[in-house]
Amino acid sequence: MNFSSLSRVTLVALILVLGLGLTLTGCGKKAPVETEPQVEAEAPIEEVPETPVAEDPTPVEKAIDYAALEPADFGVEDIFFAFDQYDLDAEAMGLLSRNARILREADVTILVAGHCDERGTIEYNLALGEKRANAVRDYLISLGVPAGKLRVTSYGENKPFVRGSDENAWALNRRAHFTRP
Repeated sequence: MNFSSLSRVTLVALILVLGLGLTLTGCGKKAPVETEPQVEAEAPIEEVPETPVAEDPTPVEKAIDYAALEPADFGVEDIFFAFDQYDLDAEAMGLLSRNARILREADVTILVAGHCDERGTIEYNLALGEKRANAVRDYLISLGVPAGKLRVTSYGENKPFVRGSDENAWALNRRAHFTRP
């Protein structure tokens, strides 16, 4: 054997040993490779435009501040009487029915003031004014207005609605008027 054949055999043996070594080291446990932690990509947040809210065609009514208003300002109407009378007629009862609905909602204390025209004595007119105010109060209570929310007084002829000494003035002064106490 000469050198060249020895070197060939050695060379082949060396290649085999290296190949075997590489194969064995390749099958071994791999050293862990440190990498940055994988963060799952979050799906992009999709901007959803707000759905326009259709406006209600009926306007929203503001709550009425009854405590800050006079009864006439929120729809309570005076009741008128015939000469020398305190009985309620059909027209007065109709008005009082509407007034009662408003007063139940308003939940405020109201003063029912009885008034008379200038005819008659002061004492007689004060008594007649009180009877008128009481008749109105009693009817409102029968319609569901709380008794504790109604006060009565009589001004007789002392606080006329209009000045004058004719039937038109007298008719306007014979009334039950609603006000705040």
